[in-house]
Parts: sequence; structure tokens; C-alpha cells
Amino acid sequence: MRLPHLFTPISVFLLLLCGWNAKSQKINLKTINDTAYISDHSNDFTFRLYGSRKYTSYTLRDHDKDTKLAYKPNDNYNLGFGFNYKFIGLNIGLNFPFINHDDDKYGTTNYLDVQSHIYLRKLTVDLWGQYYKGFYLSNPSDALSNFNASSYPIRPDIHLLALGIDLQYIFNDEKFSFRAAFLQNEYQKKSSGSWMLGGSIYNVFLRGDTAFVPTHFVKPENDANYYFNKSNIYSIAAGGGGAYTFVIKQHFFITASAMLEAGFNYTVMKNTWSDTKDDRGGPQLITTVRFAAGYNSEKYFAGIHIVDMNSLSGSPIPGVTQTYGGGNVRITVADRFKVKRKTEKKFNEVMDKVIPGK
Repeated sequence: MRLPHLFTPISVFLLLLCGWNAKSQKINLKTINDTAYISDHSNDFTFRLYGSRKYTSYTLRDHDKDTKLAYKPNDNYNLGFGFNYKFIGLNIGLNFPFINHDDDKYGTTNYLDVQSHIYLRKLTVDLWGQYYKGFYLSNPSDALSNFNASSYPIRPDIHLLALGIDLQYIFNDEKFSFRAAFLQNEYQKKSSGSWMLGGSIYNVFLRGDTAFVPTHFVKPENDANYYFNKSNIYSIAAGGGGAYTFVIKQHFFITASAMLEAGFNYTVMKNTWSDTKDDRGGPQLITTVRFAAGYNSEKYFAGIHIVDMNSLSGSPIPGVTQTYGGGNVRITVADRFKVKRKTEKKFNEVMDKVIPGK
């Protein structure tokens, strides 16, 4: 049984973030967009239909032996709808069985994925809250000798819980807009870009009933701690990057950005059978890539966007690194509607009661 896929972005964080988001939005209104570059439609009602796929992964790599084990859940494609109006955004995605019917090949995954990407004018906030139970080994022919089967080795016992926040400050927010490509409530009319600075904190917890590393994958003389079945990773990092939107013939666009953050991680690996553990601090690298392309105008939007994050952590085992990755791919068609002044006034009155002093 799969847990329902609901409320993205803002998701379960909506109620917690609503007040903070409103106050942040008020601060961001002090930034006046250069209207030659950006047309603001946050006061319009933006309605969208979309198809999406959220994903995560865990890779254990031994650099000394040039081998790796890449575990992935059986993630799903979803169809849904959503809207944006002022500072409120909501998406509801549904998992249809006629799209996802490959459990016999990849196994069954139970999950709750509430990753949320909040695009303010000066700040981008990535919130990661992922729980996955049930993985498969995605590179069996590389990792296991003489592997020859139509299905993948399945690990229904592996649990992954990832929690994190990543903040990125946008310097040229007057002329560059992430919101145009990823929220569809702005329209970037001319090419422009921006440098960015950011920082992040992540916690990743993994557990299996048996070792992540198959016993026949490593020679017996190796340290028994290599056969861990629990790993807790705590990391903090900071860095910078850049973003740019190319506008072609006024309406077609390509947006690309990359962030590189470096820092420190502390990792604890445990073998619960031998009751042993090893812990060590080490370097941390985090990359966040965004890409979007499509058509945008004062009223209509159609396009694809991708958010991809990878967190590379050292480990207590010499020469071995762990990589946690996550992201989403979405195809969107959106339309914007002007909101009547009477409706807008009523909305503002309601929000004044819900969030006093907004």
C-alpha cells in the first residue's frame, strides 16, 4: 500500500509556513521588479494541470575498489492540479494504478514525500521531508557478479528518512525570476540571470534488517563494520552558484541554475547484530540543479521543470562515501485569470483575520 501523494509544494508545511511566508512576502514586496524584464501575476489566480515524478536514492561507493551499490525506491508518476494566488500555493497529485504497475519488477515502496520548493523574490527555500520504505538495487549487473534476471534485487526492509532545509539568496531579483519558470505566477520577458549564495542543513537516516552490503560483495578479510545496517548522516554546508534564463522570441524560455555547497558531516554507522558502531566527521558536498524550459506569456504557460539535489558525505569506512539524492520532474500547463476586485477585497479581509498584521 502506498501512502497518498498530496499537497506539493507547501504540502504539510502549509499551515506552519503560512504566517511566515506571508510576512516574508511583505518584505519581498519592497523589491520592485523591473517591468521591462518581469511581469508580476501574483495577484492573478494561476490554475495548473501537471504530471510529476518525485524521486530519491541512496548510493554507497567504494572508491578504492571502484564499486558501488545504488539503491532506489519504486517511485511513482502522479497526475494532479494546483493553483497559486498571492502568497498561497497548493498542488494535489494523485497516484493512478493504471500508470504505476511495475511492482513485480521493482518491488513495492511505501512512501510519504513532502518536499517543498518555495520561491520568493529574494530567496529560494527547499524543504525536504522524505520517508521511503522498500528499495531495489538499481545496478545489479555492476554490483553483483553473474547477475542475469528480468527483475531487480529487492530490499523491502530498507527505510530512508531525510529531513533538510536549503536557503539560497538571489542577488539580481529585480531582473531575474525563478517564479516565472517554477510557479508560473510571473512572466520573464527578457533574458537575465543572477548570482546566488546559500546554506543547508540535512539529516539522513537509513536502516535495514540486513546489511546494506551483501556479504558476498566484499572479501572476508574486510572490516566487519563494512556490513553495517544502519547509517545516520548529519551535515551542514554553505556555498554559491548562479542562474540564468534565456528568453527566445519573447515567449520561449530556458532556465538553468546550479548551486555547489561545501561543509562538514558527522556520520554514525552501526552493525546491530555485532552491536558495533563507527562514527567519524568528514567533508560534505551538496549540489542543487534546477532546469526549466517551455512557453510563457501574460496568460498561458506550458513547460517542464526539474529540481535535482545530491548530498555526498564521507563515512567512517576509509575510501567509502554515501550519496543521498532527491528531486522531482514536472510537466505543467497553466492558465492565469484576473481576480475581481470584490473577490480580492474579501480574500484580504479573511487573511487579515487568519494572519493579523500580515
